[in-house]
Amino acid sequence: MWYYFFKQSSISLVLIILLWQPLCVIAEDSNPISTLVDTTHPLQPLNLYSPRDTIKNLLRVGDMMLLVQREEQWHNPTYKTFKRLEVYYHQLLSMLDLSNVPPAARIKIAGEGFVFLYEILSRIELPPESEIPNETFYKDNKDKEVHWTIPHTQITLVRINEGLQKGQFLFNTDTVLHAENFYNKIKELPYRRNVPIENIAEIREYTTPDGWMISSATIENFPEWLKTSIGKQAIWKWIALTLLVGTVILIITLTHRKASKKSLHSHHPHLYHLITPILILILVPLILYLANNQLSVIGWISAFLILVAEFIIYSTLAWIAWAGSMAIAEAIIASPKISEHSLDAGLIRLVARVFAIIVVLAIILYVSTQLGIPLSGMFAGLGVGGIAIALAAQPTIENFIGSLNLFADRPVRIGDFCRYGEDSGPDHMRIGTVEAIGLRSTRIRGRDNTITTIPNADFSKMHIVNYNSRKHIFLISVLGLRYETTDDQLRYVIAMLRDMLLAHPKILDEEPRVRFSGFGDFSLNLEIRVNIDTLDRNEFRAIKEDIFLRMMNIVKEAGTGFAFPSSTVYYSRDDGLNAEHQKSAEAKVRAWCSAQELPFPNFSFDYRKKTRNTLDYPPEGSPDSND
Repeated sequence: MWYYFFKQSSISLVLIILLWQPLCVIAEDSNPISTLVDTTHPLQPLNLYSPRDTIKNLLRVGDMMLLVQREEQWHNPTYKTFKRLEVYYHQLLSMLDLSNVPPAARIKIAGEGFVFLYEILSRIELPPESEIPNETFYKDNKDKEVHWTIPHTQITLVRINEGLQKGQFLFNTDTVLHAENFYNKIKELPYRRNVPIENIAEIREYTTPDGWMISSATIENFPEWLKTSIGKQAIWKWIALTLLVGTVILIITLTHRKASKKSLHSHHPHLYHLITPILILILVPLILYLANNQLSVIGWISAFLILVAEFIIYSTLAWIAWAGSMAIAEAIIASPKISEHSLDAGLIRLVARVFAIIVVLAIILYVSTQLGIPLSGMFAGLGVGGIAIALAAQPTIENFIGSLNLFADRPVRIGDFCRYGEDSGPDHMRIGTVEAIGLRSTRIRGRDNTITTIPNADFSKMHIVNYNSRKHIFLISVLGLRYETTDDQLRYVIAMLRDMLLAHPKILDEEPRVRFSGFGDFSLNLEIRVNIDTLDRNEFRAIKEDIFLRMMNIVKEAGTGFAFPSSTVYYSRDDGLNAEHQKSAEAKVRAWCSAQELPFPNFSFDYRKKTRNTLDYPPEGSPDSND
């Protein structure tokens, strides 16, 4: 699967390598043009502590930036020159107040605003330098909020009172946002100062003054129709942007189709679901970089690309968080110790989904902050909507809490045979094998092979008897003997039953419990209680059958019989009891008394030791017997 992933994303990796190749061949800087960067103190900020200093620095940095573009970048663009221009660009950003601009749009708005402000300040008549306030002018009101507007304009500088730029004068947000409108009103005015490149605002529509992959001189040689502006964008830029976006969409579409087919036959389909978002996360920033930094797309199309790219990138991160968390959950569930339909598996999936939801919500909140969307209204809406959702989802919440109770108590597991609730009849229809325990309900397959689905909120409140939690199976039975049975016959039957159970290899009791329990309406009742060494229900039935057959032989040998639980009156000749067997049983009891071996109230220790496990089981003649 990983081989396939690298194979499908190879085009993207090759593009990235080609784009960043110039990094490896950057030559030593030999440019004679001086810079405004203090090489001794590179972190020293510009002096912006008065309107005079800010205006002077904006024009000086702008001149230097355009001079580098004209002398170096125009004919022979390099990546190193591009990085130098970035330094000037960040210096220019520090002169603009963007605190009220959404973070996602700051770079774009700042870049556009600088170009227009530079053009405006180079064309309008500025006051004499002595009339522009300097730092001394404001020394007496350092803590007050002050601003200064260039006479006869709406271009305003405001002093920042907090943050890293506290005390500095920056062009305020309204000035930056309306800079294009101001420029449109004065763009026909002549320049009042020398500038390295004239009409840079118009030139940017068809050329790439900042890019290093294609020179502006090459673009100058394009046919005029390719340089024609449509929507403040040259036709060649529209064509290049369309080809770039179309190629990326084609790559992503083909990769997604291939990954989807592979996932259908894979044991880990969630891993294939991650291929497409990872590829998107690589290619979308690449498109944005090429469009803004190499094609130099400007205006509304650039703002639109940034907005769409931000949305796609963060949506893809949410996609990766969701698919990735589920992939991890399924990988954990795939271990042999966890059943796919168990409550443990359901809770692992739940934790993964909750984590993914938290990440998605965090991404949504972050994107909202980046785009400047007010969160207070959204939170209020979520509060009101949350109440409605909570009321509508009350049964679901109850079932979820019931699932947590089942997970904490663990009364049953997948595959357990159990009885649940209370039956109205003796047939125990509320009994079966647990097949699945989900987050909402539990499924139990009954003895009639039907499936019963019970909401976990109800199932967690039921009386649940888990037969699989037994260490062995308990057998209880009552024998009803005829009232004609004598007391010695009764003693004989009890003793023989104990002897048989003691000798039986599947009986766990050291002292099998066989007692004369009382006088019934039509019988003398003997109660048998023993623990059978098995947990398999079918084997238990076979052992019980064997014990009951041996009981019948013992009762027959004692010369007595089972009482008839019936009120039917039979008109027949009663042959009575077997006198020969009666005398034999009574003689046996007298012999025990004479030898002081009467097994009442219990067998002696030596006799139990001698008799233990002497009875053959399975019985002679069965397929599993030792004979």
